[in-house]
Amino acid sequence: MKEIKNTTRTRAQESSAAVERMYITMRHLFNRGFYKPMGVSGETLREALLLLRPEIYGSIAEEKVELNGLLYVIERLPIGIEECRFINLTSDEGYSQSHFSAIVPPKRRRNCYRIDDEQMNIEITRGRSDIYDVLTHLTFIFIESHKIKDRVLGDEEEIISRDWIKLEQAVQKNEPLTLEERELAISHASNVLGRSFAEIKSIYSQFATTENPDRFIHVIYWLGKLAIQETIKNEKRTITFSPILRERLGHHIYGEIWADNIKNELERLGLLERPLHIISANMHSVMNSIFATNVLKTKLKAKEDIQVYEELSKSGNGSLRALVSDRAAKEGMLFLPDTSGTNIDVQIFDTAKIDFKNTLFPTADLSKNDAEKPVIIVMDYAFGEQAYETIDELLKPFKKDIYLNFESVSIMGKAGILTGGKGDIMIPFAHVNEGTGDNYAFENELTAEMFEGNGIPVFSGTMISVLGTSLQNKDLLQFFHDSTWKAIGLEMEGSHYQKAIQSASKIRKSINPDVKVRYAYYASDNPLETGSTLASGGLGSTGVKPTYLITIKILEQIFNIK
Repeated sequence: MKEIKNTTRTRAQESSAAVERMYITMRHLFNRGFYKPMGVSGETLREALLLLRPEIYGSIAEEKVELNGLLYVIERLPIGIEECRFINLTSDEGYSQSHFSAIVPPKRRRNCYRIDDEQMNIEITRGRSDIYDVLTHLTFIFIESHKIKDRVLGDEEEIISRDWIKLEQAVQKNEPLTLEERELAISHASNVLGRSFAEIKSIYSQFATTENPDRFIHVIYWLGKLAIQETIKNEKRTITFSPILRERLGHHIYGEIWADNIKNELERLGLLERPLHIISANMHSVMNSIFATNVLKTKLKAKEDIQVYEELSKSGNGSLRALVSDRAAKEGMLFLPDTSGTNIDVQIFDTAKIDFKNTLFPTADLSKNDAEKPVIIVMDYAFGEQAYETIDELLKPFKKDIYLNFESVSIMGKAGILTGGKGDIMIPFAHVNEGTGDNYAFENELTAEMFEGNGIPVFSGTMISVLGTSLQNKDLLQFFHDSTWKAIGLEMEGSHYQKAIQSASKIRKSINPDVKVRYAYYASDNPLETGSTLASGGLGSTGVKPTYLITIKILEQIFNIK
């Protein structure tokens, strides 16, 4: 008799199924137009998130409230979101022209508007990945809010705990709490949250804003209050998607406006026929790599190049950054702040105007006439699926029949690493979509060997393009790392960039079929290590060296430096 194969699912398989279920559920809820996250309609999303148990959400499946995950999420949602029963996801529908003030989360570039005491509008102009990001974060904080409610109400829903009453009194004070009052509030909050006094005290200040130094207890109080109202008064929180957002999504409306703005500017500057190189990076590393060391050689004497870049990265050195920006503007750099709604700013560098003798690249091999010297288009980071929308539109012919001479597309990104630690470098040769297994292999002009000997570990292999960094799951990532996929890291945009490049170069033939591509990532976190996820904090100065090392290697190839 044939032996029956063991059909027990591994945690990795369960996690993969949970990611796919979340993806399908979120699209279904979007098409439906509204749902109640803690009601029947949000049940599938909650169950999938609890099954997945992403590393960034820490103890989401336990009774105690997750503090680091809550901080990570709150920094990516608008201030005041915890007070709102009604959250409306909209397109850009004209609120910027109203009396409403835009609220921009500190760690996510999106405009949000507080409509009244109960409603928050969140503008979605960066594609579906923005929706996935918002919905998973909201699902997390709503799950946490019901944990607070359970500890406040206990078994008898009529009786409110004494700790909650004391916490409410602290929140209702109109002025900042004294040290004694704050520590009393923390003591009561520790019972409400199931966390120690020391744990809460250590994270308390990280929630603070200039206007509200005691924001932590305000966030906890309002999350708990709305969950209590849901239970006792059946006042369910509701998420809606505006009709215009549902109509516009997926049609590249913002990406097309963004790309047209760039091409119109190239036409105005007489650069349309020049060789073009796209670099997806931040708005400082290319400019600083070219100009900074020469501009600041007198102000920052005896400092190594990397020390100059570290000084420029410090928040208090705006005057130094202004000096570099002024030199760049005088030598052919034009800054295009975004007006399309994509939240992707752009810099255009006309290398014909750069005095290379006074740059980091004095041996740049650009011995052609000015009409053949390269133009570099630096675009700020896209977000998830927005990478496809923007690059797809940028690589299309201008005015339908003017084909642009794109010679290379370079992507420098921040990613989670699966072998190594923060600040390490990853050089991929393929991107694989999490969940579906869709894959995009390519010939990378950058190699691991190019980065060796600089004191930074370098890894080469496959990158996983995930639905959202907030959905990192240790079991699933361990599978990608240990299996024949041999994944070295995860990020959100790579496969979407490559899909657009591949279709433009190999199928549509709108750009050179032999366009050069470069991908390199530096590690922001290691989700397989406890305490090393994104929720553990930023890179700080650790990210400066790999950022500039990657940028310089990209520029050396564009400038033909051997």
